[in-house]
Amino acid sequence: MNEYTAKDFKKGLPRWCPGCGDHFFLSSLHKAMAEIGVPPYETAVISGIGCSSRLPYYMNTSALQTIHGRAAAIATGLKVVNPRISVWQISGDGDGLAIGGNHFIHAVRRNIDLNIILLNNRIYGLTKGQYSPTSPRGFVSKSSPYGTVEDPFHPAELCFGARGQFFARAVSTDVAGTVEILKAAHAHKGASVCEILQNCVIFNDGTHDAVATKEGRAKNAIYLEHGRPMIFGENREYGLMQEGFGLKVVKLGENGITEKDILVHDAHCEDNTLHMKLALMDGPDFPIALGVIRDVAAPSYDEAVYQQIEVVQAKKSYHNFEELLYTNDIWEVKE
Repeated sequence: MNEYTAKDFKKGLPRWCPGCGDHFFLSSLHKAMAEIGVPPYETAVISGIGCSSRLPYYMNTSALQTIHGRAAAIATGLKVVNPRISVWQISGDGDGLAIGGNHFIHAVRRNIDLNIILLNNRIYGLTKGQYSPTSPRGFVSKSSPYGTVEDPFHPAELCFGARGQFFARAVSTDVAGTVEILKAAHAHKGASVCEILQNCVIFNDGTHDAVATKEGRAKNAIYLEHGRPMIFGENREYGLMQEGFGLKVVKLGENGITEKDILVHDAHCEDNTLHMKLALMDGPDFPIALGVIRDVAAPSYDEAVYQQIEVVQAKKSYHNFEELLYTNDIWEVKE
């Protein structure tokens, strides 16, 4: 495999607001692609419409900005036509989960080998500050001046409800964490959904403040690693245990609790019950889960389509249009 650097994947000068989370994510994506090692000419980045959807302009790969909410449809077509291409879909929480929500769930359900990136800042930025499908209840915005009366989507719930086999989460300001889940997403054969928590400095500043800094993540997040105990905290003093059908936070050393009592993360478990509970942790009582939450092998749509074509072709007496013409009766018309 060829060796690449982040520079090999860079193009143009990004035009986002200073401090926008898109800048951080773009840098991580360049770095991840260099480490993955797939050539730029065998990589495609597809987006819809929105602030985040400008990202293809800054990629030295095959790239296309499509129409609002349709990135998954275009990405699906490209992957099925040419499965050799590494396809990355870039969507915002509005573009990907509102007008593009139906395409999102069916791309996940079909398990098409796409790397689906959901840049979640809980706001419509390009259209100047309307609430989005992930904005919390009571959120005040230009389109909800008295606060929304809706409950938000949780991307993980949509992914798992659509039978998703891969879900990961990172914070855009955490380059190392973001690069790791992007590499894991590429390695997974099937639909990989990566939720990136990021800030909108203009219309929703501070929406992920709890985990935006390294110190905040030490206090308020847990990095999940397959096969490792679920331990977190500034001094790794806390852990997760099962309590009934739920989870509870415990402190190591109290009541005789040791590392052996802590749950071990199994990202490859086919039952997604615990994965769902981990992905939905939030608030003062539980840490926010980061890293690869679910990663389960399953047949991908694009591979299944080509396998089906091969099986059908083997049974047919014709393999192209000319052969098809000669399989039926032929008449010769003479003057």
